[in-house]
Parts: sequence; C-alpha cells; structure tokens
Amino acid sequence: MLGYVTPKGRGVGDVLMAQVADRLRASGVAVAGAIQANVERDPTRKCDMELHVLTGTSVVKISQDLGRHAVGCRLDAGGLEHAVGLVATSLLAVPPLLIINKFGKQEADGHGFRPIIGQAVAAGIPVLTSVGSANLEGFLSFADGMAEPLPPDEDVILAWCRDQIAQTDAAVTG
Repeated sequence: MLGYVTPKGRGVGDVLMAQVADRLRASGVAVAGAIQANVERDPTRKCDMELHVLTGTSVVKISQDLGRHAVGCRLDAGGLEHAVGLVATSLLAVPPLLIINKFGKQEADGHGFRPIIGQAVAAGIPVLTSVGSANLEGFLSFADGMAEPLPPDEDVILAWCRDQIAQTDAAVTG
C-alpha cells in the first residue's frame, strides 16, 4: 500500500513520477498528490522547482532564488506547505491513489508531505513516492515495515499502482 522507488540520478525520480501520473490520468484514474517539475529559466542560475498538484491546475513554486553563488538549501518551506494543504484537501474525496513526488529531507524531519502520506495510508489509500538514498533510512523508519520497494521501471510501477487500486476497490466493494 506504500510503494517507493529509489532512482539514481538527479531529477530522475521527478520525471518518473510525472510519467506514471500522466499515464494513470490519461487512462482515467483520478490520481491525487503532487509531482515536481524543474524549470530552467536562466543558464547561470539553478532551476526553479515547482509542484504540480494533480487534482486541479495549481502549480506551487517551492524554490527560492538565493543568488548565483548561494550553496544553501533553496527550498521554500512556505511554498511546500501550501502545496501540502492543497493535496490534503484532495484526500477528502478519497482518491484511488496518492502520488507524492518525493519523500525528501522535509518529510524525513517530520514535515512536508509526511503527515499526508500517513493520513492516506491510514485511510486505505495506496501511496507511491520516490526516495533518494540520503533519506531512505528516515523513510523506512517512518514506513515501519509497510513500504514496498519498486524498481525504477515505469511499466512495473504502473502495474503496481493498478494492482493497489484494484485491491482497494475490492476491499471497499467486497
């Protein structure tokens, strides 16, 4: 009910989660959650990070421009929490699947989408996310044995998502 991938390479998880969400939505699945897009605007600066909320058209910028030479964390925690609020509202409709782009440092520290993931799992909503190696230990501790590792293969992930949705539907109707 809590699937995760640990893709190698910067931005690979972002693209993979977006592709899975796009294919599920194209097939008529009302997926909730958020996916990240990294937008290059100026080759001399780092990209802008945006979260696209899957239920609707909201796009929330979650990065700050700290200047060309900044090395600190660029995450805009306020922007992230705004996106979390939008996704939390979408859980009221009990979607068949929740996709959270990544279980990152904020989530490992108990913030960001972490409460939403827990709420979804408690409500019986399957959750898919990606986890970088730096946050894997924190994720596994949070998941407490409930997480299922998936290979970073779009077709395998889609099959897992569809299977989880089918199992949830069978439990509700059975």
